[in-house]
Amino acid sequence: MVPLIITAAGVGAELTKKDTPYLPANPQEIINEAITISKMGVQIFHLHVRDGNEKPTLDPKIVGEVIAEIKNKTDLILQISTGGDVKDSFESRLSTLAQPISMASLTLGSINFGKNVFLNPLPLIEELAKTMKQKQIKPELEIFDVSMMDTFYTLVKKELLIPPYHFNIILGGPGWLAATRENLEFILSQLPKNSSWSGSGIGRFQDTMIDLALEKGAHVRTGLEDNIYLKKGVLAKGNQELVQKVLEKAKKLGRKLASQEETKKILGLY
Repeated sequence: MVPLIITAAGVGAELTKKDTPYLPANPQEIINEAITISKMGVQIFHLHVRDGNEKPTLDPKIVGEVIAEIKNKTDLILQISTGGDVKDSFESRLSTLAQPISMASLTLGSINFGKNVFLNPLPLIEELAKTMKQKQIKPELEIFDVSMMDTFYTLVKKELLIPPYHFNIILGGPGWLAATRENLEFILSQLPKNSSWSGSGIGRFQDTMIDLALEKGAHVRTGLEDNIYLKKGVLAKGNQELVQKVLEKAKKLGRKLASQEETKKILGLY
């Protein structure tokens, strides 16, 4: 079986300390969290950055400093979010790709996001994909709904993506495609052969998607960005508790963790 890759989405752009006091919400806390999960065997850190006032930021200086410090102290593969905050401009989202990173998220359509809309019109998607290709940044293709697979094939036809492709199938958010086996199976039926994918879910559906992904020999994403609870009514005391939960599930299944070199090979990192 293919060794397991764990992506930790540890921060996000919507949560605050009011939601959970365990959220890493300033540059040093984010760096410390990255160090902790790296020691646990996590291979990829999905990165959102906060400023000293705990506000989401795409400021190149702050983002660059956080990236440099994490790179200096860990061997994590940094996957920067090109989504940012729902209020961020398209220009600032594109600017994240100037950072020295090897992966970035690429969301393939617009979705409802809480009381807001996470806008991803096709021209922006194509510009992000084009820039990633030029800079040899590996996109993680974010799939929230079946229709986003059509956008994927549009990008393939325009030669904006380089195989092998890596998808993150994230289901279960309010107004999104439900996190069910049937919905996942249909999306999987649309993936090209030799693609890799990870499963992730929102809130209580984080466990659902992780379990389905592990069952199918795929990879997983966990972390406070997607779910702040260890179990019903009990806050996770940091990303490490959610990572430990995945490690225990993987151990029961006899699934070993991928090394960083194996991870790069599986994903086809440049």
